[in-house]
Amino acid sequence: MSPNAALIIIGNEILSGRTQDKNAAYIAQKLQERGIRLMEIRVVPDDEAKIIATVNELRARFDYIFTTGGIGPTHDDITATCIAKAFGLAFGHHPQALDILQKHYGDQLTEARARMAMMPLNAKLIPNPVSAAPGFIVENVYVMAGVPKIMQAMFDHVVAGLRTGPALVTRSVFCAIPESVLAPGLSALQDEFADVEIGSYPHFQIGDIGVSIVARGTDAARVETVAQRVFALMQSMGGTPRWE
Repeated sequence: MSPNAALIIIGNEILSGRTQDKNAAYIAQKLQERGIRLMEIRVVPDDEAKIIATVNELRARFDYIFTTGGIGPTHDDITATCIAKAFGLAFGHHPQALDILQKHYGDQLTEARARMAMMPLNAKLIPNPVSAAPGFIVENVYVMAGVPKIMQAMFDHVVAGLRTGPALVTRSVFCAIPESVLAPGLSALQDEFADVEIGSYPHFQIGDIGVSIVARGTDAARVETVAQRVFALMQSMGGTPRWE
């Protein structure tokens, strides 16, 4: 069985639409490359009870939980304390994290900046080569910054140490015909190849209608067979398919 994962995106700014999340796609792609299935993404507000409940629910169901957002220096950065409460752990200035911040900021280490060293005291740190303040790990929960550049640096560090599974292979075919034309054939094909995911992604622009069909799975030969069958289906419906 391939390892699986869930992502929790934390922050009122995401839910309000003020900030667009740029982390989910990056995490999903990196996990896919390593054969780890991202099964669920949740977006939750800066609400202690909601964060704790979501973390506890998902960490019991998935191999890996990643959180982004809410570990900065301001009053609404409550992720770290929520993780401590979710696990019932002691919370305070993590000595190693505080040392990192002291070395980085020197005499410019303010009380607000030192707050970024507040986390479960037994947590394992995630290095932050961009702005020093580390993320952290508690059991199967990986807590990272929300700023994309920082999150990516943290995630690149942790993903290398995760248990991997068979890499997912994808094959994509596009055709300028309506999605509905292919629907019955795709349904039959999915029934025949239950081990291959077949995704249908329509494309709509003025005067331009088309659809991309993506076959995804861990068996390259099976994925290729499905893709070739989709290609032939498109041709049989009068389309001119092309590989993407």
